[in-house]
Amino acid sequence: MSVPSHATGKASFDDIYNRPDPREYYARMSELDYRIPELAKPFLQQQIEAYRASTQVSTPTVLDIGCSYGVNAAMLRLDTSIGELADHYRVATESDRAALIARDRAWLDAQDRLPDVRFIGMDAAGPALAYARAAGFLHDTVHADLEANDLTEEQRATLADVDIVVSTGCIGYVTEKTLSRVARAHPRRRPWMAHFVLRMFDFDPIAEELAVLGYRTEQAPGMFEQRRFASDAERAQVLDTLSSNGVDTTDYEDAGWLYAKLYISRPLSNRAEPEEPH
Repeated sequence: MSVPSHATGKASFDDIYNRPDPREYYARMSELDYRIPELAKPFLQQQIEAYRASTQVSTPTVLDIGCSYGVNAAMLRLDTSIGELADHYRVATESDRAALIARDRAWLDAQDRLPDVRFIGMDAAGPALAYARAAGFLHDTVHADLEANDLTEEQRATLADVDIVVSTGCIGYVTEKTLSRVARAHPRRRPWMAHFVLRMFDFDPIAEELAVLGYRTEQAPGMFEQRRFASDAERAQVLDTLSSNGVDTTDYEDAGWLYAKLYISRPLSNRAEPEEPH
Protein backbone atom coordinates (compact mmCIF):
# COMPACT_ATOMS: atom_id res chain seq x y z
CA MET A 1 0.00 0.00 0.00
CA SER A 2 1.32 3.44 -0.90
CA VAL A 3 1.70 5.72 2.13
CA PRO A 4 1.63 9.48 1.48
CA SER A 5 4.40 11.59 2.98
CA HIS A 6 4.80 15.04 4.44
CA ALA A 7 7.56 17.36 3.25
CA THR A 8 9.47 16.20 6.35
CA GLY A 9 9.76 12.71 4.86
CA LYS A 10 7.55 11.20 7.54
CA ALA A 11 4.46 9.28 6.53
CA SER A 12 1.29 11.35 6.45
CA PHE A 13 -1.74 10.27 8.46
CA ASP A 14 -3.79 13.39 7.78
CA ASP A 15 -6.77 11.34 6.60
CA ILE A 16 -7.25 9.57 9.96
CA TYR A 17 -7.03 12.83 11.92
CA ASN A 18 -10.10 14.08 10.08
CA ARG A 19 -12.44 11.21 10.87
CA PRO A 20 -15.46 11.91 13.08
CA ASP A 21 -14.21 9.40 15.70
CA PRO A 22 -10.84 7.80 16.56
CA ARG A 23 -11.49 4.19 15.64
CA GLU A 24 -9.38 4.23 12.49
CA TYR A 25 -6.69 6.33 14.15
CA TYR A 26 -6.06 3.86 16.96
CA ALA A 27 -6.31 0.87 14.63
CA ARG A 28 -3.59 2.31 12.40
CA MET A 29 -1.35 3.44 15.26
CA SER A 30 -1.63 0.05 16.92
CA GLU A 31 -0.53 -1.65 13.68
CA LEU A 32 2.63 0.48 13.75
CA ASP A 33 3.32 -0.22 17.45
CA TYR A 34 2.94 3.48 18.21
CA ARG A 35 4.22 3.79 21.77
CA ILE A 36 5.65 7.22 22.46
CA PRO A 37 2.63 8.32 24.56
CA GLU A 38 3.13 5.25 26.78
CA LEU A 39 6.84 5.92 27.16
CA ALA A 40 6.16 9.61 27.77
CA LYS A 41 3.50 9.01 30.42
CA PRO A 42 5.76 8.68 33.50
CA PHE A 43 7.80 11.72 32.45
CA LEU A 44 4.68 13.83 31.94
CA GLN A 45 3.33 12.69 35.31
CA GLN A 46 6.67 13.68 36.83
CA GLN A 47 6.45 17.15 35.28
CA ILE A 48 2.95 17.64 36.67
CA GLU A 49 4.00 16.64 40.19
CA ALA A 50 7.18 18.73 40.03
CA TYR A 51 5.16 21.75 38.91
CA ARG A 52 2.74 21.28 41.79
CA ALA A 53 5.58 21.03 44.28
CA SER A 54 7.36 24.07 42.87
CA THR A 55 4.41 26.41 42.48
CA GLN A 56 1.75 25.13 44.90
CA VAL A 57 -0.78 25.12 42.04
CA SER A 58 -3.21 22.40 43.07
CA THR A 59 -4.93 22.02 39.68
CA PRO A 60 -2.38 22.62 36.92
CA THR A 61 -3.42 23.11 33.31
CA VAL A 62 -1.59 21.00 30.70
CA LEU A 63 -1.54 21.94 27.01
CA ASP A 64 -0.89 19.08 24.58
CA ILE A 65 0.25 20.44 21.20
CA GLY A 66 -0.64 18.14 18.32
CA CYS A 67 -3.04 16.23 20.56
CA SER A 68 -5.20 14.72 17.77
CA TYR A 69 -7.99 12.79 19.55
CA GLY A 70 -6.71 13.76 23.02
CA VAL A 71 -4.26 10.87 23.08
CA ASN A 72 -1.96 11.97 25.90
CA ALA A 73 -4.88 13.12 28.04
CA ALA A 74 -6.61 9.76 27.56
CA MET A 75 -3.39 7.88 28.33
CA LEU A 76 -2.78 9.83 31.52
CA ARG A 77 -6.34 10.06 32.78
CA LEU A 78 -7.26 6.44 32.08
CA ASP A 79 -3.78 5.00 32.76
CA THR A 80 -4.12 2.98 29.58
CA SER A 81 -2.06 2.06 26.51
CA ILE A 82 -2.38 2.51 22.76
CA GLY A 83 -3.10 -1.20 22.39
CA GLU A 84 -5.87 -1.05 24.99
CA LEU A 85 -7.38 2.02 23.35
CA ALA A 86 -7.24 0.29 19.96
CA ASP A 87 -9.04 -2.72 21.47
CA HIS A 88 -11.56 -0.41 23.16
CA TYR A 89 -12.53 1.12 19.83
CA ARG A 90 -12.20 -2.10 17.83
CA VAL A 91 -14.90 -3.87 19.84
CA ALA A 92 -17.16 -0.82 20.02
CA THR A 93 -20.66 -1.78 18.92
CA GLU A 94 -21.99 1.76 18.93
CA SER A 95 -23.36 2.59 15.51
CA ASP A 96 -22.99 6.36 15.69
CA ARG A 97 -20.62 8.99 17.02
CA ALA A 98 -22.93 10.16 19.81
CA ALA A 99 -23.19 6.68 21.27
CA LEU A 100 -19.42 6.21 21.10
CA ILE A 101 -18.90 9.54 22.87
CA ALA A 102 -21.33 8.50 25.60
CA ARG A 103 -19.39 5.25 26.02
CA ASP A 104 -16.10 7.13 26.36
CA ARG A 105 -17.57 9.59 28.83
CA ALA A 106 -18.81 6.74 31.00
CA TRP A 107 -15.34 5.14 30.94
CA LEU A 108 -13.72 8.42 31.93
CA ASP A 109 -16.26 9.14 34.67
CA ALA A 110 -15.56 5.73 36.20
CA GLN A 111 -11.76 5.70 35.94
CA ASP A 112 -10.34 9.24 35.74
CA ARG A 113 -6.95 9.04 37.50
CA LEU A 114 -6.23 12.78 37.23
CA PRO A 115 -9.38 14.69 38.18
CA ASP A 116 -7.20 17.49 39.52
CA VAL A 117 -5.50 18.29 36.20
CA ARG A 118 -7.02 20.35 33.37
CA PHE A 119 -6.13 19.28 29.83
CA ILE A 120 -6.23 21.59 26.82
CA GLY A 121 -5.56 20.23 23.35
CA MET A 122 -4.24 22.18 20.39
CA ASP A 123 -4.27 20.84 16.85
CA ALA A 124 -4.96 21.87 13.27
CA ALA A 125 -7.27 18.84 12.85
CA GLY A 126 -10.72 20.09 13.78
CA PRO A 127 -12.63 16.75 13.77
CA ALA A 128 -10.09 15.10 16.08
CA LEU A 129 -10.22 18.02 18.50
CA ALA A 130 -14.01 18.06 18.45
CA TYR A 131 -14.19 14.37 19.35
CA ALA A 132 -11.68 14.68 22.19
CA ARG A 133 -13.60 17.60 23.68
CA ALA A 134 -17.00 15.92 23.27
CA ALA A 135 -15.75 12.69 24.85
CA GLY A 136 -14.39 14.63 27.81
CA PHE A 137 -10.71 13.74 27.37
CA LEU A 138 -9.96 17.45 26.92
CA HIS A 139 -11.46 20.22 29.04
CA ASP A 140 -10.83 22.82 26.33
CA THR A 141 -9.39 23.02 22.83
CA VAL A 142 -7.57 25.43 20.56
CA HIS A 143 -8.08 24.78 16.85
CA ALA A 144 -5.18 26.70 15.34
CA ASP A 145 -2.19 26.70 13.02
CA LEU A 146 0.26 28.95 14.86
CA GLU A 147 2.91 28.42 12.22
CA ALA A 148 0.81 30.55 9.88
CA ASN A 149 -1.28 32.69 12.23
CA ASP A 150 -0.93 34.59 15.46
CA LEU A 151 -3.25 33.86 18.36
CA THR A 152 -6.71 35.32 18.36
CA GLU A 153 -7.74 37.07 21.56
CA GLU A 154 -9.92 34.10 22.50
CA GLN A 155 -7.06 31.65 21.92
CA ARG A 156 -4.68 33.87 23.84
CA ALA A 157 -7.04 33.95 26.82
CA THR A 158 -7.30 30.15 26.79
CA LEU A 159 -3.55 29.60 26.54
CA ALA A 160 -2.75 32.22 29.18
CA ASP A 161 -3.96 29.70 31.78
CA VAL A 162 -1.51 26.99 30.68
CA ASP A 163 1.03 25.81 33.25
CA ILE A 164 2.75 22.97 31.37
CA VAL A 165 3.13 22.49 27.60
CA VAL A 166 3.78 18.97 26.29
CA SER A 167 4.11 17.27 22.92
CA THR A 168 4.93 13.76 21.76
CA GLY A 169 5.42 14.09 18.03
CA CYS A 170 4.44 17.48 16.64
CA ILE A 171 7.90 19.09 16.60
CA GLY A 172 8.98 19.18 12.98
CA TYR A 173 5.49 20.10 11.89
CA VAL A 174 5.53 22.99 14.35
CA THR A 175 8.59 25.14 15.02
CA GLU A 176 9.74 27.93 17.29
CA LYS A 177 6.98 30.09 15.77
CA THR A 178 4.27 28.04 17.45
CA LEU A 179 6.08 27.50 20.75
CA SER A 180 7.01 31.17 21.05
CA ARG A 181 3.40 32.20 20.52
CA VAL A 182 2.23 29.71 23.12
CA ALA A 183 4.90 30.78 25.60
CA ARG A 184 3.95 34.44 25.25
CA ALA A 185 0.19 33.93 25.65
CA HIS A 186 0.46 35.25 29.19
CA PRO A 187 2.22 38.65 29.31
CA ARG A 188 4.29 37.85 32.41
CA ARG A 189 4.22 34.13 33.22
CA ARG A 190 5.87 31.39 31.16
CA PRO A 191 4.70 27.75 31.20
CA TRP A 192 6.98 24.79 31.71
CA MET A 193 7.58 22.61 28.63
CA ALA A 194 8.38 18.97 27.86
CA HIS A 195 8.76 17.93 24.23
CA PHE A 196 9.52 14.50 22.78
CA VAL A 197 11.31 15.27 19.50
CA LEU A 198 12.21 12.84 16.74
CA ARG A 199 15.96 12.64 16.14
CA MET A 200 15.48 13.73 12.53
CA PHE A 201 14.48 17.22 13.76
CA ASP A 202 16.79 19.82 15.27
CA PHE A 203 15.47 21.27 18.54
CA ASP A 204 18.25 23.90 18.78
CA PRO A 205 16.31 26.69 16.98
CA ILE A 206 13.43 26.21 19.40
CA ALA A 207 15.74 26.11 22.42
CA GLU A 208 17.40 29.31 21.22
CA GLU A 209 14.06 31.07 20.79
CA LEU A 210 12.92 29.91 24.21
CA ALA A 211 16.19 31.13 25.73
CA VAL A 212 15.36 34.63 24.48
CA LEU A 213 12.10 34.31 26.43
CA GLY A 214 13.97 33.35 29.60
CA TYR A 215 14.02 29.56 29.39
CA ARG A 216 16.72 27.04 30.08
CA THR A 217 16.47 23.81 28.07
CA GLU A 218 18.01 20.47 29.01
CA GLN A 219 17.96 17.16 27.16
CA ALA A 220 16.87 14.27 29.36
CA PRO A 221 18.82 11.00 29.20
CA GLY A 222 17.61 8.21 26.99
CA MET A 223 16.04 7.48 23.62
CA PHE A 224 12.35 6.78 23.13
CA GLU A 225 10.76 4.60 20.45
CA GLN A 226 7.95 6.43 18.68
CA ARG A 227 6.65 3.82 16.20
CA ARG A 228 7.74 1.50 13.46
CA PHE A 229 8.31 2.93 10.01
CA ALA A 230 5.10 3.00 8.00
CA SER A 231 6.80 2.11 4.70
CA ASP A 232 10.14 1.39 3.07
CA ALA A 233 10.01 4.85 1.52
CA GLU A 234 9.60 6.51 4.92
CA ARG A 235 12.47 4.46 6.33
CA ALA A 236 14.77 5.41 3.45
CA GLN A 237 13.89 9.10 3.69
CA VAL A 238 14.35 9.29 7.45
CA LEU A 239 17.63 7.39 7.38
CA ASP A 240 18.88 9.69 4.63
CA THR A 241 17.89 12.78 6.64
CA LEU A 242 19.59 11.47 9.79
CA SER A 243 22.74 10.56 7.85
CA SER A 244 22.84 14.03 6.29
CA ASN A 245 22.60 15.49 9.81
CA GLY A 246 25.47 13.34 11.04
CA VAL A 247 23.30 11.20 13.32
CA ASP A 248 24.42 7.61 13.92
CA THR A 249 21.38 5.35 13.44
CA THR A 250 23.08 2.10 14.47
CA ASP A 251 20.82 0.05 16.80
CA TYR A 252 18.15 2.75 16.59
CA GLU A 253 16.44 3.78 13.32
CA ASP A 254 18.39 1.06 11.50
CA ALA A 255 16.30 -1.42 13.47
CA GLY A 256 13.09 -0.09 11.92
CA TRP A 257 11.86 2.43 14.48
CA LEU A 258 11.56 6.18 14.71
CA TYR A 259 13.31 7.43 17.86
CA ALA A 260 12.81 10.60 19.89
CA LYS A 261 14.65 12.59 22.55
CA LEU A 262 13.06 14.46 25.45
CA TYR A 263 13.74 18.16 25.97
CA ILE A 264 12.69 19.91 29.17
CA SER A 265 12.41 23.72 29.07
CA ARG A 266 11.67 25.76 32.16
CA PRO A 267 11.57 29.53 32.67
CA LEU A 268 14.33 30.71 34.97
CA SER A 269 12.50 33.76 36.32
CA ASN A 270 9.45 32.06 37.81
CA ARG A 271 10.43 28.45 38.37
CA ALA A 272 9.34 28.60 42.00
CA GLU A 273 6.96 31.52 41.90
CA PRO A 274 3.66 30.63 43.63
CA GLU A 275 0.51 30.92 41.54
CA GLU A 276 -3.10 31.04 42.57
CA PRO A 277 -4.92 27.85 41.54
CA HIS A 278 -6.92 28.22 38.33
